[in-house]
Amino acid sequence: MQTYLYTLFDFKIFMKYPFLITACTALLCSSTYAQDTAAPKTAKPKSEKPSQKTKSTEAELLAKITADNALAAEKLKQELAEIRSRVSKLKLEKEVLSEELALASLKEKKATQEADAQYAANQKALAQAAETSKQEAAKAGNKLKILQAEWAMKTTEMQGEIATLEAAKKRDAYADAKPIYLENPLKEDGTLVISDRRITMNGPVTMHTADHVTTRINYFNNKNPDQPIFIVIDASPGGSVMAGYRILKSMEGSSAPVYVVVKSFAASMAATICTLAERSFAYPNSVMLHHQISSTIMFANLNLTEQKEFYQESQKWWQRLATPIAEKMGISTDEFIEQMYAKTTSGDWTEFGTEAQKLKWVDHIVERIHETSLLKNPDSKPKTSPMAYSNGLVESTDEKGKTCVYLPRLTPKDCYFLYNKDGYYRMK
Repeated sequence: MQTYLYTLFDFKIFMKYPFLITACTALLCSSTYAQDTAAPKTAKPKSEKPSQKTKSTEAELLAKITADNALAAEKLKQELAEIRSRVSKLKLEKEVLSEELALASLKEKKATQEADAQYAANQKALAQAAETSKQEAAKAGNKLKILQAEWAMKTTEMQGEIATLEAAKKRDAYADAKPIYLENPLKEDGTLVISDRRITMNGPVTMHTADHVTTRINYFNNKNPDQPIFIVIDASPGGSVMAGYRILKSMEGSSAPVYVVVKSFAASMAATICTLAERSFAYPNSVMLHHQISSTIMFANLNLTEQKEFYQESQKWWQRLATPIAEKMGISTDEFIEQMYAKTTSGDWTEFGTEAQKLKWVDHIVERIHETSLLKNPDSKPKTSPMAYSNGLVESTDEKGKTCVYLPRLTPKDCYFLYNKDGYYRMK
């Protein structure tokens, strides 16, 4: 039994299988107990000898313990055999795993070496390719520089040619002439010579129109206070009495004479400006129209007293504008009004230029007008919309699709003095 126990006390086995310590301890305890039981006991002397029955029981107990110990020893022997077998198996498995790990390590090392070799080869190839690309790029760059230099020379030549052509075209857009300045612009043959001291006044007369005209009168006066200034009207239906009055006062206060030229149509406030000018000129078939001030009160809630005051203010404006016209015609204001309504029931007195001259609405009738200020080809300028006026107004359509022009809001105490039979001009 002790031989088996010594064999079991293998340090490595106990380290790997700790449960053997418990088994061996139990076996030792059992063996010691059996020996102690089998050995004669030192009993105290008794007065009486044990009975035969007691000795028989002790023998049976000893035999049982011996049998149990033998059985336990046999069982332990089997377990030890099994443990040895498992240990051997585990050792083999350990050796197999060690070999497999060594093999895997070798394979990994080999793969790493191959990858490193491949990486080094790739890096070398990339470096060679980069160097080749660099050389090719340098070569292409030099070639491109040569081409750029060639194209730069060609471009410079073409730009020079274009500049020459554009300069020639620009030069061709200008006439070989200069504006003509005459103290008396009307020649004996009936030709009116207009210099570049001209101001266009077309469309409704608004505050924008007044700004446009008066600032230019001031400029031309500052430039030369003696040479005449021309306000040229192609077509104007009239407009704001305050704006028109500003223009009239600017004409009166000008050191240089301000002449008005009507080419097509002048009505209401525009006709007043023409008639009251220092000198005025018109084509024979141009049309001039005089009438009373008529105002429409739109979007205004006025009581009768306010309406009366509005009428009185309009009447005052009419007296201030109509009186100098009637005086130039040699008649009174009332006679002027009577003759208006004698011509038409609406009071819109319309005359051609030749008849307007007889009525002293215009001073001179001209057959030809020489615009000496037009020294640049008008087609060379960007074309503007024909629907836009120089005073900023734009033709549009109303909710019914009818064309119209919305007039700007009037300043307080102002009113529109214009010819507008078809309702083309409106107020919002």
